[in-house]
Amino acid sequence: MIEQAFAPAAAAVAAGGIPGATLGVVAADGRRWVTHTGMAALLPEPEALTLDHWFDLASVSKVIATTTMILRLADQGRLDLDRPLTDAIPDLRQYDVANAAERKLTFRDCLAHRSFLPAVEPIYTYDGDPARLRAFVLQREWRHGPPVYSDINFILLGIAIERITGQPLSAWPLGQGLSYGPPPGPAVATELCQWRGRVLKGEVHDENCFAMGGETGHAGLFGTVAGVLDFALGLLDGSGASPAMIEAIRTPFYEHRTCGWERRFDGWSGGAACSGETIGHTGFTGTGLWVDFDRGIAWTLLTNRVHPSRHSEAGKSIFEIRPATGDAVIAACDAQRRA
Repeated sequence: MIEQAFAPAAAAVAAGGIPGATLGVVAADGRRWVTHTGMAALLPEPEALTLDHWFDLASVSKVIATTTMILRLADQGRLDLDRPLTDAIPDLRQYDVANAAERKLTFRDCLAHRSFLPAVEPIYTYDGDPARLRAFVLQREWRHGPPVYSDINFILLGIAIERITGQPLSAWPLGQGLSYGPPPGPAVATELCQWRGRVLKGEVHDENCFAMGGETGHAGLFGTVAGVLDFALGLLDGSGASPAMIEAIRTPFYEHRTCGWERRFDGWSGGAACSGETIGHTGFTGTGLWVDFDRGIAWTLLTNRVHPSRHSEAGKSIFEIRPATGDAVIAACDAQRRA
């Protein structure tokens, strides 16, 4: 089954589209299938990919870590998803408390990207220590626009978690195989970073996350394929989330977005064959996780498509590989059920 599901990614690696890829599939009853191929690094030294390698999960951090933390705090009564962020961050735009629209944003608005905040800003170019950059994020008068997928939303959510818990995000228990960097094992290389002047390996790829200390609400989490599958199984069998949390991540709130996740829509990353009760999320480095609740399966495709550069045409093949993999996973699982 796994060979059929892995065929699109394996072909891309063989053609030089991406250096390496790992695919993991897990069923609600705990059965799992995992395979991999290619290289963990091409530069500065070649290194073969193994199942023990840690991937920079990039924006998959938003759902595995930040969304889970926010929903768990809501479960505990420590925040209300429909209350303003200022419940946790009273100093948000503190010099314009009467007029600042940011002060009216709710936790749910940010989780579902239903805010007016920009998609991303080069926060790392504003020189300063992590605490100063957090203050910059809180006090900046952001340009307003239509709702878009926004890193700023999740940077604010990460700061809210830090304020509520009084601890960094890395203090949250994440489970084996998930960790804020540097990871406790061999790491997959990402980009030859022009700003940092080196190939990134075991340090977060996202520039803003790196400048803000390496653990923020929008990025910073590393994971092995086993760690990501363990998290997904917790959603499928209910062991990793309460019924209220599962409802929040499955229920549309704004267009195709739920609390933190995307639901299946035409042309999305998870392919066309999955059920309408499928949620997913991708990461810029070439990672992704999808959960089909109707079929009781989840799959993660982990690649290093930005290695050695995000600007290579070959790395853009990920946008075709992801939906093709999703369709192949569903076809293989359905065939196995019929057998």
